[in-house]
Amino acid sequence: MTEQTPGDVPASAAETPGRIRVFLVDDHALFRSGVRAELDTVADDVEVVGEAGSVAEAVAGARHYRPDVVLLDVHMPDGGGAEVLRQVRTELPEMVFLALSVSDAADDVIAVIRAGARGYVTKTISGRELADAVRRVRDGDAVFSPRLAGFVLDAFSDRPGAAPPVDPELDLLTPRERDVLRLLARGYAYKEIAAELFISIKTVETHVSSVLRKTQLSNRHELSRWASDRRLV
Repeated sequence: MTEQTPGDVPASAAETPGRIRVFLVDDHALFRSGVRAELDTVADDVEVVGEAGSVAEAVAGARHYRPDVVLLDVHMPDGGGAEVLRQVRTELPEMVFLALSVSDAADDVIAVIRAGARGYVTKTISGRELADAVRRVRDGDAVFSPRLAGFVLDAFSDRPGAAPPVDPELDLLTPRERDVLRLLARGYAYKEIAAELFISIKTVETHVSSVLRKTQLSNRHELSRWASDRRLV
């Protein structure tokens, strides 16, 4: 849940002329607090005017605050960034959306860009880099973390061998299962995956079992190769 509703604008979020007004969407309150504090520290021209922790709250908040830029999580419990875009973008075409996610999977990047996001950066980005990304998308640039731009070029390219935007086998997995698989393939231990995704070790084990069953694979080595073939790693 958010720390304030769209109707409750904290004093610190009062409009300041000349600043870029940012609305922050992520289902983890601690992460939102960190992003807000970081932007407050490194960017005098960027102001977080509101927050949301779900698709419904994001849609309501975007309509209420009408920010210049929405920092948008890709995966949330009641949907994701693409759903927020679907509900808001036509109504508020002047609003710019920048995806900010732990995921760097090709299908996640392509889906949110197709839905209308202007860029996609991962949560490994520094505060100063994020502030710069906000400025650039507000000014009309497309911004991507390193290597993610290639996914978009492939998806919209007609050249032979371009990566397809949809993978039926990958679509069998839920967004959270893909997050777990990606980290597993990178060599993370279950405990590290749990910490990275803010879930329990038991939940990690459940997701891994589900991925093994859906992919009909039998061990971590096979999963890593399967993930690598789909450029999830």
